[in-house]
Amino acid sequence: MHPLVQLAKETVEKYVSEGLIKSPPELMTAEMKEKAGVFVSLKKKGRLRGCIGTFSPSTGNVAKEIIQNAISASTKDPRFPPVEREELDDIDYSVDVLSEPLRVKGPEELDPKRYGVIVKKDWRKGLLLPDLEGVDTVEEQISIAKQKAGIGPDEDAELWRFEVKRYI
Repeated sequence: MHPLVQLAKETVEKYVSEGLIKSPPELMTAEMKEKAGVFVSLKKKGRLRGCIGTFSPSTGNVAKEIIQNAISASTKDPRFPPVEREELDDIDYSVDVLSEPLRVKGPEELDPKRYGVIVKKDWRKGLLLPDLEGVDTVEEQISIAKQKAGIGPDEDAELWRFEVKRYI
């Protein structure tokens, strides 16, 4: 298991089992020391169980982003009830570390397998990670991101793309 994924797993297990927040490792890998937006995804038996992240860095390093977002993914994703201790053995984790977003002129500069998308309209913003099962077209990707942001399907929105390093 990759150290970033191990950190997410240990964080959720400690928080769900003991109510305690894990500290960043004393010996951090190079990736853990970087600053970047991070998403932590939980799957149970192949189905999404929680996914929370940050568009851009909100803490001092990737390790702290993982800890913060792993706890949120397991307890604060509004689509799911909080993870319970009995579920921990059935959960698989992935960590996506985001590149700096780049504004694009239009959908032709997107690719749902390679790039994630951010849609922005006024204060509303929605993000969809790349290479998600069942999201095969740019149109689907933009539509889902707009739904997440509360942006209507016919409203214009700024488009941004980013790449991820996915760790599983």
